[in-house]
Amino acid sequence: MLESLSFEQAIVFTTDILSRDHLSDIELQEAIANLVSTDNGARGFFVAYLTSEIANQHSEAIVQAIRHVPVPSAELLVKNLAMSTAMAIAHRRNQNESLALGSDQVRDRTASLINRLKLAEVQRIGNLMQLSAQSGVGEYASFLTKWGYDAEQRRAIATIISTM
Repeated sequence: MLESLSFEQAIVFTTDILSRDHLSDIELQEAIANLVSTDNGARGFFVAYLTSEIANQHSEAIVQAIRHVPVPSAELLVKNLAMSTAMAIAHRRNQNESLALGSDQVRDRTASLINRLKLAEVQRIGNLMQLSAQSGVGEYASFLTKWGYDAEQRRAIATIISTM
């Protein structure tokens, strides 16, 4: 069933399971592991989770679920860290401090989750992203170019990744 979820459905599913008080840690872990095992599920999960207050403290069930299924989570976490870092700069340039603070919050939650997970795959992808941000070439150069990140944003991305 979860394999066929759209990105939007995965966001709704994530919001629903995170709001259930009656789920045991094992039930929550299993639901999230199944969800993050698919591309749309993982994307939807991280959008819903990292923008919710529950992500201020990562439960062991959520950490274990992501550790159990590190792909595609590892790449999405690094990309979320890069994107939220760059967007905070863009929002401040546009004098929208409220949106900038939201991006800062997602950046901080993502960095905290990355540090808690301690996944080798996250480190590997982070190193590749950092190299692309610093040099403009490499595996993630097209990702950074696609989103139009400029030199200041790329420096900020390289800096935040160095703290992982």
